[in-house]
Amino acid sequence: MRKLFLSVALFLSVMAHGQIRWNQEYQLYIDQYKDIAIEQMHRWKIPASITLAQGLYESGAGKSELARRGNNHFGIKCHDWLGATIHQDDDARNECFRAYKTVYESFDDHSRFLSESQRYKSLFKLKRTDYKGWARGLKTAGYATNPQYASKLIELIQLYKLDRYDTAKTYDKTLAKHTKDKGTYGRMLHPIKKYNDNYYVIANKGDSFRSIAAEMEVSYKKLARYNDRDKDDSLLEGEIVWLMKKRPNAPKEYEDRLHYIKAGESMYSISQMYGIRLKSLYKMNGLSPDYRIKVGDGLRLR
Repeated sequence: MRKLFLSVALFLSVMAHGQIRWNQEYQLYIDQYKDIAIEQMHRWKIPASITLAQGLYESGAGKSELARRGNNHFGIKCHDWLGATIHQDDDARNECFRAYKTVYESFDDHSRFLSESQRYKSLFKLKRTDYKGWARGLKTAGYATNPQYASKLIELIQLYKLDRYDTAKTYDKTLAKHTKDKGTYGRMLHPIKKYNDNYYVIANKGDSFRSIAAEMEVSYKKLARYNDRDKDDSLLEGEIVWLMKKRPNAPKEYEDRLHYIKAGESMYSISQMYGIRLKSLYKMNGLSPDYRIKVGDGLRLR
């Protein structure tokens, strides 16, 4: 495999004495791709913790040029590759790397790369929960030239508790499928997030219900209704957009808790925050739609 170097994103996540520290971008990467890693583990017997740690380390949490331009999260070079390619300086100038239409394809090709190579055959004799053995075995087999490669993978796994996914029996098929079926070279998808037994994305600048609906393959009219909006409404950057009909109330942990209104909030923004239907939020609080909320008011969420 290619010589590894610390990307800018990884460099920012390392302390002066060399230990990796917690990084929000890394956690977001894990949340976005853990279901693919678990799915791959069930299919190919590679620990999900190892797949996630390698993806994090190799791609700088998806921020590297290879990841952004070619969806290549594991730095796999062309070799006998017949698909699309991307060129970048590495051990030598203008080296050839594999490019993928989706991040899922990169994860799947990484699994195949390990499982179909004699070089890594001994790793598959290890227990799925032996992430330390896998990390050290990858280094010994020559996956990377960085002498600290195994220890960095182990640090990432321990810091983010990635080994919890090595015993996962199920995964969210909706999140895995989205990354599997969508994407084009060099284009980032909206990461799908899950809350209150529902799915949502965060609007980017220039998004509309039409553009998000096209990506998700749903009716833009339905998408607007799910969010208590008109189909032609503009979306602001950072807005929550729910992908299914919102729930009648918040999760169970809010059974005996109130939401106290802060400056700038509205009944609508609160309904979006918790994934509650706007009509239900008014009803459970005995309020009419023309009621003007005040800062400090307490709202029931269930």
